[in-house]
Amino acid sequence: MEIKLTGQKAVKTKKLIYDMLDILGMAGIPLTGSDRRLERMAMACLAVGRITGSINQAASSDDGAFMTTREIIKFENEHYGENISQGSYDDIRRKDLLMPVQAGIVVNSASLERQSTNNPTRGYALSKAFVCLLKQYGTVCWDAALEKYKSETELLAVELEHRRNLAKIPVVLPSGKELKLTPGEHNALQKAVIEEFLPRFGMGAEVLYVGDTSDKDLFIDRNTLDSIGFFALEHEELPDVVAYNKEKNLLFLVEAVHSTGPMSEMRVRKLARQLESCKAVPVYVTAFLDKKVFRKWVTDIAWESEVWIADSPEHMIHFNGYKFLEIHK
Repeated sequence: MEIKLTGQKAVKTKKLIYDMLDILGMAGIPLTGSDRRLERMAMACLAVGRITGSINQAASSDDGAFMTTREIIKFENEHYGENISQGSYDDIRRKDLLMPVQAGIVVNSASLERQSTNNPTRGYALSKAFVCLLKQYGTVCWDAALEKYKSETELLAVELEHRRNLAKIPVVLPSGKELKLTPGEHNALQKAVIEEFLPRFGMGAEVLYVGDTSDKDLFIDRNTLDSIGFFALEHEELPDVVAYNKEKNLLFLVEAVHSTGPMSEMRVRKLARQLESCKAVPVYVTAFLDKKVFRKWVTDIAWESEVWIADSPEHMIHFNGYKFLEIHK
């Protein structure tokens, strides 16, 4: 499988990425998502196998070749022509290695029995079975090795789809339309935003956009977004939930904070610039699961924005000031 790779990568690096994607696809990994997402998944698998020269030279968990998420980023930057920020370590776990770990292709040392919390080998590595498969790639034994691997490992495309359908989080939009979100605390918070926050404080606002951890464009009302002059949905500053109250002309931009940051001063300024042509009045909202998470991020929250905490759904915190003093007259 060939995709459009980012940056100026060496010919050898490109071949490794394409080879890894080819193998992952035949091993049962669904090759869906953006080109960049597939590229990142392939590079993460290459990195945990410490592969720089040939696919056949991969190291496995049996070799003690575990790498932490920060080590994976460093390895990709040094060997694959990347420039990934060290602050993106959570993306390695939550995005790049999510499916390979679920498929058993990559082993998480934290799941191994008797794994000490201070064990220096904690991290990720390719499984022994997958490395045995890699060593046969490009040889006359490949077809037999692949069939053996498949017979010993249930295909992810079938197993994962079944698991997802059983565990997905149902969400009902104000319009009555039902969505299914991928399981996880972030999406559980998005469900609360849609079903608890908007009915209380959205004053009849209709959802125009909802992202999902596995499908960024899960729900989009493009016609309404275009009619109010909303910016391109591909923009990096896109919030988790966008809702519009037509009667009051209010546009709710909600960030559901689990492991990433809130509506900060910088974030609000960037969004405001993108919304200069928007006809609606923006309302910037940061949602948290509980006060403990709120306390972690409180110093980063922008003035002229709102905070909603899911375990206290009847209340809001207004980082606004004077205009709310008027109600006490």
